[in-house]
Amino acid sequence: MIKFFYPALFLILTMSCATKTEQPPSGYVPKPVQLVTLDPGHFHAALVQKTGYPEVDSTVYVYAPEGGDLKLHLDRVKAFNTRPESPTNWNEQVYTGTDFFEKMIAEKKGNVVVLSGNNKKKTEYILTSLKNQFNVLADKPMVIDSKGYQELKEAFEVAAANKLLLYDIMTERFEITTMLQRELSTLPEVFGTLEKGTLQNPAITKESIHHFYKYVSGNVLTRPAWFLDASQQGEGIVDVMTHLVDLVQWECFPEQVIDTTEIKVNKAKRWATDMTLSQFKAITKLEAFPDYLRSNVSADTLLKIYSNGEINYQVKGVHAKTSVIWKYQAPEGTGDTHYSIMRGSKANLVIRQDKDQQYKPTLYIEPVGKTKDANYEKTLNEQMKTIVTKYPGVELKSTKAGWEVVVPKKYEEGHEAHFGRVTEKFLEYLKNGNMPAWEVPNMIAKYYTTTQGLEVSLKK
Repeated sequence: MIKFFYPALFLILTMSCATKTEQPPSGYVPKPVQLVTLDPGHFHAALVQKTGYPEVDSTVYVYAPEGGDLKLHLDRVKAFNTRPESPTNWNEQVYTGTDFFEKMIAEKKGNVVVLSGNNKKKTEYILTSLKNQFNVLADKPMVIDSKGYQELKEAFEVAAANKLLLYDIMTERFEITTMLQRELSTLPEVFGTLEKGTLQNPAITKESIHHFYKYVSGNVLTRPAWFLDASQQGEGIVDVMTHLVDLVQWECFPEQVIDTTEIKVNKAKRWATDMTLSQFKAITKLEAFPDYLRSNVSADTLLKIYSNGEINYQVKGVHAKTSVIWKYQAPEGTGDTHYSIMRGSKANLVIRQDKDQQYKPTLYIEPVGKTKDANYEKTLNEQMKTIVTKYPGVELKSTKAGWEVVVPKKYEEGHEAHFGRVTEKFLEYLKNGNMPAWEVPNMIAKYYTTTQGLEVSLKK
């Protein structure tokens, strides 16, 4: 288990505050956590700051190259500061020299580096930051290929040696239907035991559908052109797939350590999404494809983006399948969707998010064999009391195949709010000086799965 000494953290902060170019206001007392945002090219970097945190200093030091990515990031943070309801009060101190990374290392004005941007550079940023006594909170994916995976393993060794934390942002653990799916799977009287499954019929399946054209914080999201380059963003099989592989581990083997020797990739495939030049213009605000995308462009008008992938694999002998699909734009009134099934010996736990669910994730309990068995229903109602104690207001509604788990609106926070939840969890680990023993080995196992999946898919 990684240890972290909080008094030392406060001392580092106190020393760094003396180098500020601006004088703090009268009576200012520095807080123990000082964020540094490095090269924020993805909107997730700003979402970490959609809310404030009592232990985090309001001044954030930003080191990045001048350009559109930085401007979009600062505009998003400014919008959080100026919104009418619950505005934040972030104070962004920006350095844009070409030596921005070296400057960040030399100045050491903070103790937590937030990373969400070009994934080609991310693993290097992670490793170097840790070597220079920064904790790291990194957006997924932390690696996009096998070479990066080896560097990531080194990064965790450095973190342990330097008594620092390295943590990735797994927002989907805070989606209420996923949380309840996990909770119900731990009730043997309801779920039974997790099936082992087969290659053709896995014990757990997770499918995620995303869209390039989307709204974030009420505005159409501008995508950087490099986001559409698999060599920089990473293919779908190593990018969004990170969330799905994480959830397989987190739900099927809660709080259990997973070793890479317990993982076997059986099959994997990748395929492209086609995007026209006009569609490209709409989401990037650029008039032409950059040169680095030209190798994936046909007839000067059609860009092929390898954003889709599927992995069939085993973890501790359990068959799993994870799939990521990217489309250009969701139909009106819809958005990104998620499908998940966990197959138990007594019941299947299924999350659907289609038209019948009004495109909202909805969890179902569907007994295996005799549906609506009176004894099972009695047991289910009795066992649900433990769920309701933890999540007051959750109810069951009868369906043809079993029951729908009805979730009160107070639990429907949305994807953007989940970034605050993850950050709070990271801050809790930082304050306590450790993470659960399973977190680090399971992060390593997760990225082993995704990078091995990519390797297998490229062999075809």
